[in-house]
Amino acid sequence: MGRQDDVQDLLGYDRMMERAVRGVVREALAVAASRGLPGAHHFYITFKTQAPGVTIPDHLLAKYPEEMTIVLEHQFWDLEVTEDSFSVTLSFNNKPARLIIPFAAVSTFADPSVQFGLQFKPGEPAAPNGPVAAQATPTPAEAPKAKAKAKVAATPGEVVTLDSFRKK
Repeated sequence: MGRQDDVQDLLGYDRMMERAVRGVVREALAVAASRGLPGAHHFYITFKTQAPGVTIPDHLLAKYPEEMTIVLEHQFWDLEVTEDSFSVTLSFNNKPARLIIPFAAVSTFADPSVQFGLQFKPGEPAAPNGPVAAQATPTPAEAPKAKAKAKVAATPGEVVTLDSFRKK
């Protein structure tokens, strides 16, 4: 019998976990697309602007060459969600812009109204062989809304229960 260090994850739990957690983002956006945002819910979504499949206007790419955070709250239009991406129209300086964002490009997702956030490990999120993990973390209440990025509280390999993220 080999040492614990020799054990390999041949099932790909990291990829399974990443797909499942990105599914939370997909489902939340699908609810917003079909019924609007209920109550005080609103989303901060940070994504890698250079990631494959991202489509944003050139002036936004010039301003945000690596990463951009968008807010879906009061003024967004035509939110559409597919299996692999979402698209939305937002206003920048009173000019509408259509953004197409693959879920693999999303680095953080937060709903500050309920102190919920997800942060995805940097790297190639859809890499078939690379270990990529997603961690669910609460969004700190004191974080400024414009910078509502969740901090990863768990260490890699640590089991985290969903109860630790529920409001008490």
